[in-house]
Amino acid sequence: MAANIREPGASSRSPTWVQGPKHSGHPLLPSQMHEQGAGSEVEQWGLEPAPLWDAAFRCEHLKMCVSFGTMLKLLRKMCPVKTHCVDGGQGGPGSLTLSQCCLPAHQGLHGCHLLCGSPPGHCGLRGSGHHRNKPFLFYFNIVKCASPLVLLEFQCPTPQICVEKCPDRYLTYLNAQNSRDFEYYKQFCVPGFQGNKGVAEVLRDGDCPAVLFPSKPLARRCFPAIHAQKGVLMVGNQTTYEDGSGARKNITELVEGAKKANGVLEARQLAMRIFEDYTVSWYWIVIGLVIAMVLSLLFITLLRFLAGIMVWVMVVMVILVLGYGIFHCYMEYSRLRGEAGSDISLVDLGFQTDLRVYLHLRQTWMAFMIILSILEVIIILLLIFLRKRILIAIALIKEASRAVGSVMCSLLYPLVTFFLLCLCIAYWASTAVFLSTSNEAIYKVFDEDNVACPLVGRTCNPEIFPSSNESRLCPNARCQFAFYGGESGYHRALLGLQIFNAFMFFWLANFVLALGQVTLAGAFASYYWALRKPDDLPAFPLFSAFGRALRYHTGSLAFGALVLAVVQIIRVILEYLDQRLKAAQNKFAKFLMTCLKCCFWCLEKFIKFLNRNAYIMIAIYGTNFCTSARNAFFLLMRNIIRVAVLDKVTDFLFLLGKLLIVGSVGILAFFFFTHRIRIVQDTAPPLNYYWVPILTVIVGSYLIAHGFFSVYGMCVDTLFLCFLEDLERNDGSAERPYFMSSTLKKLLNKTNKKPAES
Repeated sequence: MAANIREPGASSRSPTWVQGPKHSGHPLLPSQMHEQGAGSEVEQWGLEPAPLWDAAFRCEHLKMCVSFGTMLKLLRKMCPVKTHCVDGGQGGPGSLTLSQCCLPAHQGLHGCHLLCGSPPGHCGLRGSGHHRNKPFLFYFNIVKCASPLVLLEFQCPTPQICVEKCPDRYLTYLNAQNSRDFEYYKQFCVPGFQGNKGVAEVLRDGDCPAVLFPSKPLARRCFPAIHAQKGVLMVGNQTTYEDGSGARKNITELVEGAKKANGVLEARQLAMRIFEDYTVSWYWIVIGLVIAMVLSLLFITLLRFLAGIMVWVMVVMVILVLGYGIFHCYMEYSRLRGEAGSDISLVDLGFQTDLRVYLHLRQTWMAFMIILSILEVIIILLLIFLRKRILIAIALIKEASRAVGSVMCSLLYPLVTFFLLCLCIAYWASTAVFLSTSNEAIYKVFDEDNVACPLVGRTCNPEIFPSSNESRLCPNARCQFAFYGGESGYHRALLGLQIFNAFMFFWLANFVLALGQVTLAGAFASYYWALRKPDDLPAFPLFSAFGRALRYHTGSLAFGALVLAVVQIIRVILEYLDQRLKAAQNKFAKFLMTCLKCCFWCLEKFIKFLNRNAYIMIAIYGTNFCTSARNAFFLLMRNIIRVAVLDKVTDFLFLLGKLLIVGSVGILAFFFFTHRIRIVQDTAPPLNYYWVPILTVIVGSYLIAHGFFSVYGMCVDTLFLCFLEDLERNDGSAERPYFMSSTLKKLLNKTNKKPAES
């Protein structure tokens, strides 16, 4: 059942109603609605006829209503625009307002005093009260549309009203006040304006525009009728205009304002169409993300069967590709034999900017062939000598798949880490905002209309400025907030406080990540050290590991996070200093800064690697951070080749898995949303931009796959360290049996001796 919806932002006294149509079983997209009243000269400004997408939505299609209200609050949170709505009639029987459809999301929007709906959707529509006969939107000062604020608010920071017709003459409020043109001028003022205020008060309060221009309706908006005569821009019959305060300005400012107004319309249209696509496709996006989750789980499960096949197929493909490269280089080398100029040496040719010149030399292809042959020989030799270690890495990856299958709840733990990281970010951001706004508020005089005002830039008091002599000197000047500042000790220490706040954020974030790593390592270590897998696995291993980490290892985790946070804050300070020193011409300072940044980047990577393995040792033995880090480091150094092989094999498998999952889901989403799957061709919703849900599904699929594989990677690293410890500490006797799987024991020719019978 179609319902009549009030626009988001409409005044409660001035509702605007649009009947929600049906379309092939789907909601008719706003971009498919027919625009009424668009002028024939739209092309002159490069505007498209404004659709009714910002007029209304039907309630049954607002399944993401809260998000819609939240977006409107974000786009209009500043609310600097003073606009007015006239009294209008009420909707017909059975009408349902947007605020009734989703009251929680809509509350508070009326306080912004926004225009009756999003212009020009309400102007001239049926059932919109007095606006029914006022089809055009009029900007009080279109020059302000060139303000940078339009990028933040998606609307021109100037009052806007609906008018019956656009102005057809040039007139200033100052000239019209005491003439017979005043009644004509009043129709472009706010509804109910009586003219009993002074000129300065009227212009300050935004009751009337300072000046009217001859305008034409374009896309149901009034734009100045600017035309070129002998190469000179003119509005009406003038090349300049008076801004209402006695100053003459150039027509180009009007042109710039009109262009920015067009940009606002296009940006709002794009944003609303994108949101609209989400409202009709969110259900299918969720299904796509669920498919990505199922594929990730399926890939991890299949690794226990396909890991070896995928690794060896990859190795064979690399060898074949290199072999083909050698063959191709030889064929090119033979083809160039006897060709003029092909026997010139690279040394004689020298450096050439056109690199294609080198491809006509036999020596180039000979060099390529030699390089590829060396790589081929190296890879074959590595396979010969590292074959056993590659088999061990494959066996560990298969065992990790079994471990994850035994502790399935571990795949959900990234959600806990994500939630805790969100809390850390919220704490850091709120603290940073409080620090920035805890100083003295500085107000200054701003005047966009009269740059010659001598008060511009001076500090002022917003409480007494409207009634002061300064406001009379510059009628359009306003006392507005500029920044927080002062000369107090707190202000001088503000930078240090912000640095400390950033340091605390790094510390907390690293602690949260460390907590997750120790928890997962503890759960998977309990799997490895179970002699009979999975029968000896303790109940709820993940929750037990989480409890142990919080109860016994909080200090170790905090210390490891502290070490990493110190390095990270030093990197931030170096980046800050680098930005400050960019203008310096001292080459030695730039070289030193680059070296320091590189060194601390490497140090951070090393500490992250060391911390990760230290946390695994903490989860296994319960030792402190320093002892665990030392033991893990020397254990890895004694098995450095195994570490390198396992690292590269797992990196390849994870990369392959992410490509398969993201690629499969992305291709499926593309064919679905572009209506290329005949079976579900009528099920796919109509969209303005099909790439919106496709990109959302692709990004979401990557994040899901990354979350699953991060757990899997932690499992592989944990089992690897446990495997190395098992080899060094146990000998297969009854007192010290091997805990590794039967596959690993078979690869290493290890067996557990049966206990002697008494």
